[in-house]
Amino acid sequence: MSKKEKFISEVTQGYTFKGASIPLGGAVLDGESIPGLTISAPLRMFNRHGLISGATGTGKTKSLQVLAEQLSEHGVPVLLMDIKGDLSGIAMPGENNPKIEDRHKKIGIPFKTEGNPVEFFTLSREKGSRLRATVTEFGPVLFSRLMEMSDAQSGILSVIYQYCDDKNIPLLDLEDLRKVIQWVTGEGKAEIEERYGTMNTVSAGNILRKVVELEQQKADVFFGEPSFEVDDLCRHDANGHGVVNIVRLTDLQDRPKLFSTFMIQLLAEIYSTFPEKGDPEKPELVIFIDEAHLVFNEAPDALLDQIEVIIKLIRSKGVGVFFVTQNPIDVPDIVLSQLGMKIQHSLRAFTAKDRKAIKLAAENFPITEYYDVDEVLTQLGTGEALVTVLNDKGIPTPLAYTLIRAPQSRMDVLTDGEIDRIVLRSSLVAKYDEVVDRESAAEILQKKMDYVREAEVQETRREELEKATKQSSRTQRGERSFVEDLIRHPTTKQIAGTLTRELTRGLLSVLGLGGKRRR
Repeated sequence: MSKKEKFISEVTQGYTFKGASIPLGGAVLDGESIPGLTISAPLRMFNRHGLISGATGTGKTKSLQVLAEQLSEHGVPVLLMDIKGDLSGIAMPGENNPKIEDRHKKIGIPFKTEGNPVEFFTLSREKGSRLRATVTEFGPVLFSRLMEMSDAQSGILSVIYQYCDDKNIPLLDLEDLRKVIQWVTGEGKAEIEERYGTMNTVSAGNILRKVVELEQQKADVFFGEPSFEVDDLCRHDANGHGVVNIVRLTDLQDRPKLFSTFMIQLLAEIYSTFPEKGDPEKPELVIFIDEAHLVFNEAPDALLDQIEVIIKLIRSKGVGVFFVTQNPIDVPDIVLSQLGMKIQHSLRAFTAKDRKAIKLAAENFPITEYYDVDEVLTQLGTGEALVTVLNDKGIPTPLAYTLIRAPQSRMDVLTDGEIDRIVLRSSLVAKYDEVVDRESAAEILQKKMDYVREAEVQETRREELEKATKQSSRTQRGERSFVEDLIRHPTTKQIAGTLTRELTRGLLSVLGLGGKRRR
């Protein structure tokens, strides 16, 4: 059996699955396409997660687009993180051209043009349904990471969360958080310290300043109600196609920490909300996280452990997570080891560090006798990739040099008018765009502050009145004491006696009764 025949046999056997599968492209050996030798991915294995990586301009975004539109066509809802703003075109049919025709002739897959049902979301004020979460839903761990807190500050934030939970005080937005911090360091300090221990007011003040910084970065638009319901990500259109949910993040490129923290919070919310599914015939939802390094950049070990746990367990909810990034080393090993499907586009080797990264990337793939992986990784053309997926038994398939199929949808962004029309048709915009401002921590604690301050004012007035009354009493007693002392003093008595005698004598003289009569 020749090398080519052996290769065809192994690939045919390795990429034949039970149930539905998604064709990714056609196999290539020694620079030659082999028509009819299709590289596919079993639909039921998309909850085992995946990686799409490659240097800028090598076609990884188009691979993402192919997977998303094929999943939608098979009735699987999709969530795309569009931080570069180049995925909106998936809503409209693409266009055919001679290059696409030639590519698909080599692959052996018919080409058609088709758009997909799309829902736009935004974390800020972009066009689309607003995504919000409450401060409570974020939790103290993620919030501490978002605000880059020290251990002491994180501890205080945990106490604040616990206090609000114990007192049933809703902690919804940044104004609520700011008011709680003011309360625990001011009027409510004694109550907090009696129940939870001493509160470092300096650290609490630093937290308050960080909250103000978040508000200045416009992050306050993300926190509040109505809180987003993750079940709304799992909708279908009238034809049974899964809705492609696109979170527009182009205005958050300079605020990656907000994006990454939101992403982790969303994964945690999905995990805690979705019911157990085991290994269904097709996933409930597949999430594609573009620019994945933003999620992991400078993440503390505790948070990486949390991500690892979520990635391990969320697949039992029927949810798959795909990371899209320039290099596999952007993803921590503990997460990379959980990714069953790998689509690796070309990598650049300009420096010694680049060459080392390529060697590390090559080690992530199954051993193959048909390719020198290190070399192939630098020679792949645009729209070409090394592919391996998991078969029905969860075993990696043979590594295949693959000519990726072209997207059926538009490979360009939508115009503002096209986006406006999609947003106007949305039933979720009305649901999430109206801000709900119910009574929460800010109002509850403001009332408590007003009550405490009014009580303090009344107490001050009472003390002042009591003081004035005592002072008046002392003054009156002082005046009486002076007269009494004056009367009782010996000198006073002597003077009084003298005055009395003199007055008496004078009176008697007037009456002619006093002294001897002159002769």
